[in-house]
Amino acid sequence: MENNVLQNAQLEIKKACEFLNYDNDVYELLKKPERVLEVSIPVKMDNGSINNFTGYRSQHNNVLGPYKGGIRFSPEVSRDEVIALSIWMTLKCAIIGVPYGGGKGGVTVNPSELSESEIEQLSRGYISKTYRYLGEDFDIPAPDMGTNGEIMEYMLREYEKLVGHSEPAMITGKPVEIGGSLGRNEATGYGIAVIANKVVDKLGLNGSKTTIVQGFGNVGSYAAKHLSQQGFDVIAIAARDYAIYNESGLDIKGLLEEKQSGMKLNEHKDAKIISIEEFWSLNVDVLVPAALENVIDSELANMINAKAIVEGANGPTLPEADEIFAKRGILLIPDVLANAGGVTVSYFEWVQNRENNYWLEEEVLSKEKDMMNYAFDEVYSASEEYGKPIRQSAYIYAIEKIYKAMK
Repeated sequence: MENNVLQNAQLEIKKACEFLNYDNDVYELLKKPERVLEVSIPVKMDNGSINNFTGYRSQHNNVLGPYKGGIRFSPEVSRDEVIALSIWMTLKCAIIGVPYGGGKGGVTVNPSELSESEIEQLSRGYISKTYRYLGEDFDIPAPDMGTNGEIMEYMLREYEKLVGHSEPAMITGKPVEIGGSLGRNEATGYGIAVIANKVVDKLGLNGSKTTIVQGFGNVGSYAAKHLSQQGFDVIAIAARDYAIYNESGLDIKGLLEEKQSGMKLNEHKDAKIISIEEFWSLNVDVLVPAALENVIDSELANMINAKAIVEGANGPTLPEADEIFAKRGILLIPDVLANAGGVTVSYFEWVQNRENNYWLEEEVLSKEKDMMNYAFDEVYSASEEYGKPIRQSAYIYAIEKIYKAMK
C-alpha cells in the first residue's frame, strides 16, 4: 500500500523508543499486535446470492487494560490499516489515561451498497466469527467509519445470543435506550473543539478565532458544531472534491439540519463553492482534517496557511508533512491526542454499564473536557521538556507509560 499507515505508525514508535534509549526489544514488542483475526463472513444477499466479506480484528497490546477499538465498514479496510489503527488506539488510551489497550476491527465493504437486512447479517456474522475473542473484560468494540449505534445493537444481540447472558458492557456506542451513554455520538467532535481552544490559548490568539474543517461526517460535523458553539468562526467545510466557504462564518446549525434532511453541502444557499486547493490554502487559525488517513502530503503541507492543525481523522498527515510543519512553525496536535474524546466517552459508557449507574450528558461532557485538558497539558509539557514536536512527544509520553506497565 502506498504511504502505508502501518509503516508510519511503526516509524513513530521506533523514534520514541530510540529517544527513550529503550532496548530494541521494546520496539519489537510494540511494532506488531499480539493477535490479528482474519475471518470470512458469508452474507445471503437480497437477490439470493451469497457474498463472502473479509473481516479483521487486531488486538495490539493489553498491558494497560482490555483491548478497545472501533469496527469500521469501508471498502478501504485492509489488514495493515486495522493493525495501524489498533497501535494508535493503544497509544491514545495511554495518553488520555483510560485503562484500555488498543484494538481495532473492520470489514472490507461499502455499506452504502447493502440493504438494511444485509447490514444486519454482516454485523451479526462479524460477531459470530470473532465473539470468542471479545467481552467486557477482554476486548470491547465500538462504532467507527461506516458503522453506528444500530449496528452496535445488532452486534450486542448476536454476542449475547452466543454467550447466553446479558453483557451490555462488551460493546460501546450503543443506542441510549439499551445502555449507551449520553454524549457518545458527539464525543470525538466535542473533544476536538476542547483541544482547539487549548491551542488558541497557547498561541495567544485573542479575539475572533477562525477554523476550517475537512469532512462533514460524524467527526467533522460535531467538531464544526462544537467549534462554532465555543466561539470559532467555521469559514469553510470540505467534501471530497469541493468545499463551501463563507468568510463571515458558516451557519453550522443550519448545515446540520440540512444534513439530517439528506441535503448535500453544495446545496447550502449561504455559502460559496470553492475548490479543494482553495480550501487548503485558506488563511485561518485552526485546520481540522476530519476525513481519511494519508491526506496531507508534502505538497499540501506547503500550501496550508493555518497557524495550527488539530487532527480529527486517524493518520491524516504523512511523516514528510510533519517535518514541513515543524520547519514552518505550524503547531500540529496529533490524532492520538486530538480525537481521543471518542474512546474517553466509550470508557464512560463501559463504566456506566458495569455499575448500572447512568450520567446526564452535562456530566459526561464535563468529565471528557477535564480529561482532554489534562492530557493536552501533560503532552504539551512533555514537548517542552523533550524539545520535540507534539506528535513525537505524545508517542514518547505514551510509550513510557506502556513500558513501565510492561516492565
